[in-house]
Amino acid sequence: MSYNLLKGKRGIIFGALNEDSIAWEVAKKAHDEGARFVLTNAPIALRFGKIEDLGKLCDAEIIPADVTSIEDLEHLLIKSQEILGGKLDFILHSVGMSKNVVKKRDYTDLNYKDFIQAMDISAISLHKLLQSAKKLDAINEYGSVLTLSYIGAQRVFTTYGDMTQAKAMLESIVRSFGLHYGLDKKVRINSISQSPTKTTAGKGIKGFDSFFHFAGKMSPLGNATAADCADYCITLFSDLSRKVTMQNLYHDGGFSSTGISYEVLKHYRPDCECIKHDLRLE
Repeated sequence: MSYNLLKGKRGIIFGALNEDSIAWEVAKKAHDEGARFVLTNAPIALRFGKIEDLGKLCDAEIIPADVTSIEDLEHLLIKSQEILGGKLDFILHSVGMSKNVVKKRDYTDLNYKDFIQAMDISAISLHKLLQSAKKLDAINEYGSVLTLSYIGAQRVFTTYGDMTQAKAMLESIVRSFGLHYGLDKKVRINSISQSPTKTTAGKGIKGFDSFFHFAGKMSPLGNATAADCADYCITLFSDLSRKVTMQNLYHDGGFSSTGISYEVLKHYRPDCECIKHDLRLE
């Protein structure tokens, strides 16, 4: 069901690769809600993904851009405004990559060149995007910029590797740039800390299935899917959240607030007295 929450709004969506991408789901929902937008991804990703199919589905043009390149980002912002006919109202920064994680390197044995690249792509790219947008005055007042994070920014997950630092920096940039952009242009910036999600990148993390299973058992509402996340993004792009900024917003079924759940207790201590006498589990 569509509510026309984004009718007349213009934006850019980064990171749609295939049907498993959160950005793919966001694009479909934004289109359904009346938005017009440009799709973008790294040139190499465009060759291996299915973004052209999404472009046809959403009537969206595709502009390649390397998120680590100021020149590419400036071109993307200028060209998007030309295509869409005005300033932007929303941007989704759904970007992240670590060669150390892909290569399954232990956290205590990182390749530092790859570590720096992970920080540049996964976090500093947001600063480059925001700095470029601010200088170009590319976003309307009360426009919304969202980026995707994970609770690994605050807690240690053994195989999440250097993405832990990348996500921590990403969330810090949200707060710091959110202050300046809010004061100067009334642009709002937030991050969504999403449940482990079966995206192409997520499934590449060593032990992901265990992450996913444990989070699902810990979360009272279960893991949030990519489609669930897309719904949340739409509300944060809309005028219904005009005063929400500089926040890291947990969208994880309650995982971030749960110490231990009955489901986890059942798994590890089925003989526990509190389990035996809990009528909800009979």
